[in-house]
Amino acid sequence: MSLHLLKMAVGIETIAHLARVQKARRAQRRARGERPVTWHFTRNFPRRAAQVLDGGSMYWIIHGEIVARQRIIALETRRRGDGRKRCAIGLAAKIIRTQPMAHRPLQGWRYLGPNDAPPDLSAAPPQAKGADRLPDGLARELRELGLL
Repeated sequence: MSLHLLKMAVGIETIAHLARVQKARRAQRRARGERPVTWHFTRNFPRRAAQVLDGGSMYWIIHGEIVARQRIIALETRRRGDGRKRCAIGLAAKIIRTQPMAHRPLQGWRYLGPNDAPPDLSAAPPQAKGADRLPDGLARELRELGLL
């Protein structure tokens, strides 16, 4: 059974902003001769790594809502310049929008079970279709008003 990770996208305003930041970082890695993989670095390595690598995704919280996910393709231990260990989470480049789900802020990352994860927008009910074309702020306000 796969297990997901949940993480705050700190400093990120929208899903499009997340995509731009990750694309720029991949280009920097490519320019340095490294593999152009999207890496996200955290302090702690998941103890349940086998389950995370068995089809797990990184679910992103932006402005208090889980709104997107990326498939996790690798987990590696890396050392910082000062010698401290950190976890490098390799992510697929494709960002998949999810049906927005409110979530409180958190530090670090948390495990997210498959039954607790929001569905992808492509699997959302018919009334939510087309919401992916709305600006994120407008869609959030419409959801708060119960109109979406």
